[in-house]
Formats: sequence, structure tokens, C-alpha cells
Amino acid sequence: MKLKDYFNVGEVFGYFFRKKDPNRPKNFNLKAMHFINRLAIIMFLICVFVILYRVFTR
Repeated sequence: MKLKDYFNVGEVFGYFFRKKDPNRPKNFNLKAMHFINRLAIIMFLICVFVILYRVFTR
């Protein structure tokens, strides 16, 4: 693998900005799972930015 393959965030942004699939089943458990996944990704990215900010400001 090349270095640029490690920083490919296309799948992360695709998870947030994809179209609604009408064939996908809709129930509370699935909605809750996707909400928790999105929340975890957002929290992770915020933490990465905070860590990078602290590294570069010291």
C-alpha cells in the first residue's frame, strides 16, 4: 500500500452524504446503529483535530 491509501477518507464522507436507499429496511435498531456510528466518527475526527492542534502549537 502507498501512503496516500492510508489517508483515503472517501468512504467516511460517503457514509454521511449518501442517498437514501428505498429498499433498505427501516426500523429503530438500524436507525440507532447508524446514529451511533455517525456520532463515533464525528467524535473521533474532532479528537484527531484536537490532538494535531496540540502537537503543532507546542
